Amino acid sequence: MTITIKNDFTHEEEIKKSRFICHLKRIENEQEARAFINQIKKEHWKANHNCSAYTLGDRQEIQRSSDDGEPSGTAGVPMLEILKKKELINVCAVVTRYFGGIKLGAGGLIRAYAGAVNHAIEAVGCVEFVVQKELVLTLDYALYDKLQRYLASRNIEIIEPVFLSDITVKCFIEEDQVKSFLSELTEDFNGKISILKGKTQLIEREIKD
Repeated sequence: MTITIKNDFTHEEEIKKSRFICHLKRIENEQEARAFINQIKKEHWKANHNCSAYTLGDRQEIQRSSDDGEPSGTAGVPMLEILKKKELINVCAVVTRYFGGIKLGAGGLIRAYAGAVNHAIEAVGCVEFVVQKELVLTLDYALYDKLQRYLASRNIEIIEPVFLSDITVKCFIEEDQVKSFLSELTEDFNGKISILKGKTQLIEREIKD
């Protein structure tokens, strides 16, 4: 399962008079990540720090982080650890800090930067990528009502029904469930439905708590 943030997002919190603004963005490559980091730095050029972290690839093959002037290991790495812990891919996080005059210490900085990213992710929500297979079903009119009920009970939507001498409908099934679905469908309808496999699509599905 591959997971990313639902959409781009900004979240702000205050810790001991310092402002921590977490900017999250979905990215496709390192060029986009660097461009986003530079964009935030330009927008918040008066800030004391714009620390960053990002992951790329289906298995987080690329991981980068920057402390941007904060003590080594107190900002970028804790931010990256949150992205890794939540198994997020193709996400860039930039945390902007406006110093409020009270030093937080190494432990306080780690908690602040990691917390800013964690809270932003929790606020925006996440989606998983799901691979689906198109199935084209052809059947007699007498079986159509039964098929509608059958698919509805499984939360499967009928797409593009065509009513000619027979009825042809399309639906999408999660790829890892196709084999069991076809077996059940064939058994429940006594083999009276003609089935063809069509295209494959990738969809995003919101992850519920």
